[in-house]
Amino acid sequence: MNNCILVVLLLFVSLLFSCSNKSDIIRPEVKNITESVYASGAIKSENQYEVHGKVNGPIEKVFVGEGSLVIKGDPIFQLDNKNLKIATENARLASVAADFSVNENKLLDAKKAIDLAKKKLTNDSLLYLRQRKLWGKSIGTKVTLEKRQLDYENAQLNLATAHTNYEEIKRQLELQSEQSKNNLEIAKLLENDYIIKSEVDGVVYKVNREEGDLINGSEAAAVIGGDDFLIQLNIDELDRVKVKKGQRVFIRMDSYQSQVFEAEIVAIDPMMNTRTRSFQADAKFTKRPAQLFPNLTVEASILIQTKEEVLTIPRNYLRNDSSVILEGGALQSVETGLMDYDLVEIKDGIDSNTRIELPE
Repeated sequence: MNNCILVVLLLFVSLLFSCSNKSDIIRPEVKNITESVYASGAIKSENQYEVHGKVNGPIEKVFVGEGSLVIKGDPIFQLDNKNLKIATENARLASVAADFSVNENKLLDAKKAIDLAKKKLTNDSLLYLRQRKLWGKSIGTKVTLEKRQLDYENAQLNLATAHTNYEEIKRQLELQSEQSKNNLEIAKLLENDYIIKSEVDGVVYKVNREEGDLINGSEAAAVIGGDDFLIQLNIDELDRVKVKKGQRVFIRMDSYQSQVFEAEIVAIDPMMNTRTRSFQADAKFTKRPAQLFPNLTVEASILIQTKEEVLTIPRNYLRNDSSVILEGGALQSVETGLMDYDLVEIKDGIDSNTRIELPE
């Protein structure tokens, strides 16, 4: 009786293993196969940028909220600039005081000095000429003649000096007027730096600061971008040569679970990121979700090429990427073609009637 039970058990185990082994034996099948490149990335708003202040300081007023529509030049934050307002007012007062038209009377005085020097020159010239004539008739003294000549020469020098003085005063007044106006413009520009404005037309996606908070150059105070979106993908350096503009991309996002959306590669950064050893590629949706938000994570399959009705086997039946195990255990070399995550194309070595085993 015991021997009978043992024989039955052995037959059962043998049958079990036989069924298991048969289930691991398959034949190649003709199927379509697609080569694709995997990439991960994130959704970015087109023209998205982080708002930073040109100067540091506490926020006096916040003009926008999350979701607000803005156009280029709209104010986002007003920083406290009380001290700068005082400096701007001082610059304005200095500009008014130094304005050329206000100080034109100084130039008129210099012009009067020229007119007076001309009259003095004319008078001294006449006296000198008359004294020369008298000296030619032996009238008067040589000392008187030399004095008249000296007065005439001094009058010439004084007129030249009056002209030089006039030009110098004019130059200084013009310089001071322009400098004071420039200083006022600089003060206004500095004051304008305390109003942080949008650099694009778009949507305010994030506001990270409230009134009273400090803005500094290292942290983004807000995030603004357009209402169109880009998919920024990281392409491994090993796959870069396969990826080209215009290729189709299939996008999956956790936010939409099992749904697949289509996109197209529109740009590829020519320089590799040495830290991540990857290239950035931008894609645009050709079939997009109804709602998108910046920084959503994505997984992408970039379609490289597709072959239809080729001989394939499951990829896990391929041994060392170059051979398969025939039924019975013999090793057979094969020539492979395209591979995807599940299948591999068989170009040569076996046919659709060949039975192969799953490698252990």
